[in-house]
Amino acid sequence: MTTMRAKLQVGMVQEHFGWVEPGSGKTPEKSSETLTMHAVSKATYADSEFDEDNTFARMSPGANLTIHIANPALWGKFKHGDKFYVDFTPAE
Repeated sequence: MTTMRAKLQVGMVQEHFGWVEPGSGKTPEKSSETLTMHAVSKATYADSEFDEDNTFARMSPGANLTIHIANPALWGKFKHGDKFYVDFTPAE
């Protein structure tokens, strides 16, 4: 079974709010978040730099992942700059 592990960093967390009739006096309620992540990297790496981020960047130099989160329990759990491992395992 082939598996892959990526190391991604949060680039942006965008909040979404429901629509409210103008002039209704109601405050829009949060409806979801969109989480955008990218492969870890630095602007430049010296050939002698072998930290974990450099290793991931050399093997998978480009990756983007966008997740739309509707579960209120997960809102606010992801912050710009946070890093996560993402494991890809075949699903049946």
